Amino acid sequence: MPLTKFPFPAMPVIEGVRLNAISAGIKNNGDDDLVLIELPSTAKVAGIFTQNAYCAAPVTLCKSHLNQSSAIRYLLINSGNANACTGKEGFAAALGSCQSLAAEVSVEPERVLPFSTGVIGECLPVKKIENIMKPLVANVSEEQWEAAAKGIMTTDTCPKGASVRIYLDGETLVVNGIAKGSGMIKPNMATMLAFVFTNAIIEEPLLNTLLQEAADQSFNRITVDGDTSTNDSAILVATASSGILVDSDRSPNYLQVKQAIDQVFQNLAKSIIRDGEGATKFVTVRVEQGKSTNECLQVAYSVAQSPLVKTALFASDPNWGRIVAAIGYAGVADLNVDAVQVYLGDVLLVEQGGRAQSYTEEDGQRVMDQDDIIIRICLGRGEASETVWTTDLSHEYIRINAEYRS
Repeated sequence: MPLTKFPFPAMPVIEGVRLNAISAGIKNNGDDDLVLIELPSTAKVAGIFTQNAYCAAPVTLCKSHLNQSSAIRYLLINSGNANACTGKEGFAAALGSCQSLAAEVSVEPERVLPFSTGVIGECLPVKKIENIMKPLVANVSEEQWEAAAKGIMTTDTCPKGASVRIYLDGETLVVNGIAKGSGMIKPNMATMLAFVFTNAIIEEPLLNTLLQEAADQSFNRITVDGDTSTNDSAILVATASSGILVDSDRSPNYLQVKQAIDQVFQNLAKSIIRDGEGATKFVTVRVEQGKSTNECLQVAYSVAQSPLVKTALFASDPNWGRIVAAIGYAGVADLNVDAVQVYLGDVLLVEQGGRAQSYTEEDGQRVMDQDDIIIRICLGRGEASETVWTTDLSHEYIRINAEYRS
């Protein structure tokens, strides 16, 4: 059965952030497919993007605009068309969409960041965007978080949002985020779109650091199918609409602000896994006692991306041999298999190079029948640890991707 869906959370207003979603006819089904997010003039913006060599036109343009302007005022996001692998024509279309919005709101095009998600290899129909620009701009409001989250969806089955509020020095810190992602999920940066906003005052160098660290422990720790998209983008915006100042990692409020941002990023990342295409299991792969972070991630991703492990998870089959095989081919140098322990939930599967004497098939089945499963691997060679979140691999994943363009 599919995983239980999660409700969209209540999202408090962040002063100066206004949103709208509208149908421009990019999608064939009439759903909203164009989202505008307006930022206050005080906002600082940081972004990280895909490392796929076939970087989409809007990603290239986003990077350029972030380098050219320190005063980004608008995020323009379309779904239903990735505008990737579209050459000069695609770049002109991405730029044209920025120019159309800029003309409507009287700012320079460099103050607009464009984002696209959808089918690769088709040029963005920029005329459709231009034709709908006036009502898109005219109807922005501070409350339309869920509408914006729905407007950026592709194969997602539900909108994804996360919010944290904490009180600091008599003021309320707010961190709101929305994201999309369901398939083609493998970090290298983060195979999805994510937009996170806080009302804190944070300058760009620190904002970039906070973004990278938050992504590394969230979007860069998830995988559905091992495929890295051409359009990955994660944006962190600090609006400076509160009096909460964080100007260095030594600021009194730094830790609380960082923890709030990290929590929103992790909640969004986990919601992407829970809505993974065809997912019926939410799986945590925890690797401990490694020599290094990289070593732990090698093992975690080897297990998390193994088609045989993932299909066993779908079948609720405690076929622990598939897990052991994935650990063995992960490429860890000089791995002493006699020192490795493997757990399925609270059940010890493997120790001293073979099946644990205490293990029974009934115990393994009890864990495999659950929707949320933890695979814990103790390498017995160091103190490093890492966690990756993944899904099973179901018939429904095949159907969704076989019919994606139909």
